[in-house]
Amino acid sequence: MWAVLGLSLLLVGAHAGAARYAADWASLDARPLPPWFDEAKVGIFVHWGVFSVPGFGRYSEWFWRWWAAKRAEEVDFMKKFYRPGFEYADFAHEFRAEFFDADTWADIFKASGARYVVFTSKHHEGFTNWASPTSWNWNSMDVGPNRDLVGELAAAVRKKSLHLGLYYSLYEWFNPLFLADQASGFKTQNFVAEKALPELMDLVKAYKPDLIWSDGDWVATDAYWNSTQFLAWLYNDSPIKDVVVTNDRWGKGCYCKHGGYYNCADRYTPGELPDHKWEKCQSIDRLSWGYRRNMKLHDVMDLPSIIQDMAYVVAMGGNYLLNIGPMADGMIAPVFEERLRALGVWLGINGEAIYSSKPWRVQKENSTLPVWYTAKNNTVYAIFLDWPAKQLLYLPAPKVWVATTVTLLDYPNVPLKWAPLTPTAGLVIMTPLMPASPANAWCLKLEGVV
Repeated sequence: MWAVLGLSLLLVGAHAGAARYAADWASLDARPLPPWFDEAKVGIFVHWGVFSVPGFGRYSEWFWRWWAAKRAEEVDFMKKFYRPGFEYADFAHEFRAEFFDADTWADIFKASGARYVVFTSKHHEGFTNWASPTSWNWNSMDVGPNRDLVGELAAAVRKKSLHLGLYYSLYEWFNPLFLADQASGFKTQNFVAEKALPELMDLVKAYKPDLIWSDGDWVATDAYWNSTQFLAWLYNDSPIKDVVVTNDRWGKGCYCKHGGYYNCADRYTPGELPDHKWEKCQSIDRLSWGYRRNMKLHDVMDLPSIIQDMAYVVAMGGNYLLNIGPMADGMIAPVFEERLRALGVWLGINGEAIYSSKPWRVQKENSTLPVWYTAKNNTVYAIFLDWPAKQLLYLPAPKVWVATTVTLLDYPNVPLKWAPLTPTAGLVIMTPLMPASPANAWCLKLEGVV
């Protein structure tokens, strides 16, 4: 306890000055969110670690936990394909990342239209993708790749002018320090003092991420994790204090309540417009965040599903964090690359309806077919998710006047014909003949509507 108290004093006591945040939620929650995050809208999530080697089963990133819990699929898999006495730590020697090229990854992420990348620095297995000084022989420099994976990717994404985010799991399933704290009812905090907080501070100082995506917090309260002390240091005195964004996973009871923006649960899908900035994380492989060697094509989101999901999230004021799980050798599966590049093609045409947009007074309507609205300055965008029958699209929500103009972002210089639905609101638009679109989604730009 004294070690944690000493570290807490170090975190909150440095560089006294004006307009500082106190180590309590009332103060920390009042910090304005740095604007870059809301403007970015689209990010790429990357789950990569030792779990990528077995690459098996539903939620493959939990393979070690499932195997230790004797879940039948993982037990049978190990009996069938690995020698008796093989331990999970042995997989680390096979995590070689021999084909990992950070610049190639960054090229793909840039081509996707994403504006930020969130990379797994450490998942619940405890293996760190950088040379953590508190994770001896269980990090990517000491075993496996013998490379600083975080550092390489950080440099590459910044060369592409993308924001760097780092995912960090607070807890570790089988770390003896954590298990001892858990056995004490979390009355001791040795794991926090000797492992979690030093690693978080090391990541901040070494790589200066724009975003910290905390996870693995739910087993204990924020008081155990010393979350408020860490965040006070991060916002007041760290080298990224003015730009860093954080999520809400800082202890049991913090979801959708405390922190920077809200993740709430994985794949969070609110039914009405939230009153706080939020983010939906969604995996292209619907059955896992980590790579699965037994993944089937029908498990993978197609492009129309991705764009429909993204349109919903952005219309509801959220950010969309789309996940891929690379292979253990560092390759990104071609189906994932294809989806990301296709998303980028769509955003290349329709991105002005996504980036820096705000929710409109109406988020969705379904008069002719599903339509999601976004707004920017005095312009309204209508993203429609199918092509209207007989070329006529009905939009009851916008209020029009004689100077209203409508264009399709595919052809921004060609005004479309429209007519009012009623004397006070709505319009019917004559859409042009269009070839089939792989995305099955288009966007109208409405100017002079309210």
